[in-house]
Amino acid sequence: MIEVGDTLRNSREVSGVTLEEVSTDLEIPIILLEQIEDGNMGAFKDVFELKEYIKKYAKYIGLDPEELIDVFNTYMFERTSKIPMDKIEEAVREKSIEEEKEDRIASPYTKAIPKLKTTPYIIALIIAIILMILALAFSIKTITDTSNIIFIR
Repeated sequence: MIEVGDTLRNSREVSGVTLEEVSTDLEIPIILLEQIEDGNMGAFKDVFELKEYIKKYAKYIGLDPEELIDVFNTYMFERTSKIPMDKIEEAVREKSIEEEKEDRIASPYTKAIPKLKTTPYIIALIIAIILMILALAFSIKTITDTSNIIFIR
């Protein structure tokens, strides 16, 4: 990206055009033109928008826009395609293993049933039983407690 920016800056300076003139004529904010010339791709949210700015700028300065876009595309390819071959091969192997598992035909009687995580349910059931026992004990105690009963003669 720095190569593209340097090419645009050098061509602009050689032709004696200021950033303000480029900004006014192309209706691109000066700050974005400065970011392009500095090679700061991170200032742009959209790569396609950046490419359009580069094309316009190159055409305005008198450069071949397609040539600069090719340089930019090469930079982007090199920047984004640095995945080691062993990682790619490993991913291919893993995918083929998963596809083999999916392609197997199995009887529903021999198919392994995945284990459900029952621990939370068992704990909830135990707590519910304890609460019911406590409620029952409290009820029985309240009913059988004769200390609060007043006998009338």
